[in-house]
Amino acid sequence: MRGRRGEDAVHAGTPPDSCAEADVRAEGEDSVTDGIAAAAERTIRTGEVELCVAELGDPARPTVVLLHGYPDSKEVWAEVATRLASDGAGFHVVLYDVRGCGRSTAPKPLRGGFTLEKLTDDFLAVIDAVAPGRPVHLVGHDWGSVQSWEFVTVPRVQGRIASFTSLSGPCLDHFSHWIRKRLTRPTPRRIAQLLGQSARSWYVGALHTPRLPEALWRGPLGRSWPGVLERIERVPNDSYPTASFPDDAAHGAWLYRDNVRERLLRPRPDAYAHAPVQLIVPTQDPFLSQRLYDDLESWVPDLTRRTLAARHGMPRSRPDQLTAWIAEFITSVEEGAPRPGAASPGPYAQRFGGRLVLVTGAAGAVGRATCLAFAAAGARVIAVDQDAEAAAHTASLARSAGAPHAWAEAVDIADERAVEKLAHKVRAEYGVVDVLVNDAEVGLSGAFLDTSADAWRRVLDTNLWGVIHSCRAFGGQMADRGQGGHIVNTASAAAFRPSRTLSAYGASQAAVVRLSESLRAELAGRDIGVSVICPGYARTRDDRPARLLAPRAYPPEKVADAILRAVLRNAAVVPVTPEAKAAAVLSRVAPVSLRAAARLGRRPR
Repeated sequence: MRGRRGEDAVHAGTPPDSCAEADVRAEGEDSVTDGIAAAAERTIRTGEVELCVAELGDPARPTVVLLHGYPDSKEVWAEVATRLASDGAGFHVVLYDVRGCGRSTAPKPLRGGFTLEKLTDDFLAVIDAVAPGRPVHLVGHDWGSVQSWEFVTVPRVQGRIASFTSLSGPCLDHFSHWIRKRLTRPTPRRIAQLLGQSARSWYVGALHTPRLPEALWRGPLGRSWPGVLERIERVPNDSYPTASFPDDAAHGAWLYRDNVRERLLRPRPDAYAHAPVQLIVPTQDPFLSQRLYDDLESWVPDLTRRTLAARHGMPRSRPDQLTAWIAEFITSVEEGAPRPGAASPGPYAQRFGGRLVLVTGAAGAVGRATCLAFAAAGARVIAVDQDAEAAAHTASLARSAGAPHAWAEAVDIADERAVEKLAHKVRAEYGVVDVLVNDAEVGLSGAFLDTSADAWRRVLDTNLWGVIHSCRAFGGQMADRGQGGHIVNTASAAAFRPSRTLSAYGASQAAVVRLSESLRAELAGRDIGVSVICPGYARTRDDRPARLLAPRAYPPEKVADAILRAVLRNAAVVPVTPEAKAAAVLSRVAPVSLRAAARLGRRPR
């Protein structure tokens, strides 16, 4: 454990629970908080309360303070904290159990002990101890965000916060002004917004009921909560929440009782942020409407907005994405660089900004164009190709096109073990892929009787088995994560029409179409979309596809745009060029005509 700093803010008496051991350990010795690897713990006294604080990473680096919400404890940040403190980000990460939660003690009496003013005292005591004289970067989720809004808008904390990232927790003062604006200047849309948020906030009134919430949390609701989280938030029912959860939830009801009514009735008129703010809004939050933040620019001069296709529990369900955005935002503040995500780089930015996208066949014309299209939308891109140098070139172009991060991986997708190894590496280093685009393929023409068995194997190994390997490896990770995703498989118009000279290639493409349709049905219940894109030519590894499409105004960039639109709309089968669309229609309504054309020796392009 590191030596103490801010000695006057650290309690010298006997700390509660396991923090006692951490406080008397020799310098340099780490303790391990449940779910947080290599975290050093200490106890900090603030008034009558003792706070259990955990630290990870290099104290010489910028300090990031992670504040948990209700009814959580600091362990909710386990994976985010570990990632932020790792060599990739390298921050000094601080977490603490809010008063009354986890290993921190509760105030006595509980009534009046959870006001935002006292929570501000706690925060100042912690940062005085862990980062004396230095501003910290603050990240808050749920009630951790609600209290953080207080810190970032009150004068006595000004200068101590370098940046603030808000997750699923509005400022109570801003919320009150939002309600008043809709009551004093009502329109049908504003009334609908007000009624919608009122329905989402049903639990606030329930938590004001005397004694009942405490009885439920310490009884049946507390016992069933892990299963509820697994079903609603789609997060694994593992070692979280911790054993202290029933008491944490019971104590935390006073966060609502001590603050909500007071601030809604008497909001501060000067709740302006004195630090840059990054707002990350989950699009599927069952408790908070996205409309709550419509007027936020008037309160936050330096605001970066981002949306994430997730539910309320983002710290556990999307730690990889949050880590990337938090680290990127903090780095921009530290370096004085333009804020990432502050401007919309393209029409798809709100949907794909910061998402992790993996594209196979990234050295081909369409694969490269797809990488650049996702990069222009602000996605993180992994360019995969058998040609290592070409994949690296695509990744470099993606970074220049706007990707906050782009990596290259040299893998033969026909090799099942190599694809599985890549999937494990990607998950460990970058997170679970949000969008998988399978574009790697080989082209082959020739009569069936002239095509060798080895040639058939080469086509099927890449065009079909490569898609199967990727869908199994990365689609399986999407399913395990439980937060959805999207798979795009590229095929061809050859999937719809027979040809005397494309038996091997056409068979592989038809198989990809049927595989994609079957996967779409199977994975729909897991919120994983599957699309198959069918351009109108037999593509090869060189630049010939670009030359073929250019005269008809269908360059690879238009195919890439069709891929992004397919993900956005969750389209099933997308023929791209006019000949592909015609072939798709004729295969259903006039298959005889297509068979007749095949006998004439026409080749689909």
